[in-house]
Amino acid sequence: MGRSFADKLARRQLYSHVPEVEDGAGLPDYLAAHFSRFDRAGWIRAIETGLVTVNDRPALPGATVKRHDRVGYFPPEMPEPDAELQYRVLHEDGDLLVIDKPGNLCMHPTGPFFRHTLWHLVGSRYGEIRFVHRLDRETSGLVIAARTRRAAAAMDNGNTPVHKEYLALVTGDFRGRVHAEGILVHDRSSAVRKKKRFVFADSPDADATRLDPTAETAVTDLIEESHAPSDMTLVRAVLGTGRQHQVRATLYSLGFPLAGDKLYGPDERLFLKIKSQSLTGDDLAKLRFARQALHAAVLEFRHPFTGENLRFESPFPRTEFQF
Repeated sequence: MGRSFADKLARRQLYSHVPEVEDGAGLPDYLAAHFSRFDRAGWIRAIETGLVTVNDRPALPGATVKRHDRVGYFPPEMPEPDAELQYRVLHEDGDLLVIDKPGNLCMHPTGPFFRHTLWHLVGSRYGEIRFVHRLDRETSGLVIAARTRRAAAAMDNGNTPVHKEYLALVTGDFRGRVHAEGILVHDRSSAVRKKKRFVFADSPDADATRLDPTAETAVTDLIEESHAPSDMTLVRAVLGTGRQHQVRATLYSLGFPLAGDKLYGPDERLFLKIKSQSLTGDDLAKLRFARQALHAAVLEFRHPFTGENLRFESPFPRTEFQF
């Protein structure tokens, strides 16, 4: 029997699933081999004090683990970094919520963030939720949350397509309209493993790129909206596919990096500096803004149960970006 949602909100749990090759390992040895928080003796103490579970049951120091077991650990509560905790609910019914998320707010618990996440804030108010899609921590704008398993399944089965548009403030003089149809692939020249690059479908190296095991098709229409001071352009991105980093990587590969983007901006080393907390004032000046200037501006979809066509819009936060 799993933990209740109220328990999940009250107490953070980290967990892993035991792979087949670890079948039969002693629990303290498994924990010490996979998690650097404690050595073997430290994990035995954690088990003895009730901080470790196996399949949601209190564990014993002499236990062994089996493949597919769910091993959990309750870390101590720690102060969380500041985040923007104010959000707006644009739509609410018994099945779905449409939420306008601020920038600088993680959607799910990750790293040092637990209570300072959209999942915890909304869940504390509405009960158990499941996000239908996700936004990066620094991306603001519209997101859908399902309030029931039935709604989550209905939104995830491909029968309820969601039309999405983003607004992106980019560096450079973007003009007209670009239909960017091609391939997203991991950028193997980058020191950051999760960074991607975009290759047009009709480019000379497209066929070779398709053979990369990380390759994904990506379609984005990019449309000039308006121009800002300091050589920046507000661009509307209409998504034909929904890939991770799709808008950011496509704009970067076209030569129009997103303002404020640490990974796809002027220097990817800034992203590495953030992880080591070594950003300087000059580094921040290069970025122009404290966060990436990307905003999920439009969501449109047909309600999976009522059949009603729903459209929601959120304006670009011009004041925040001095635009």
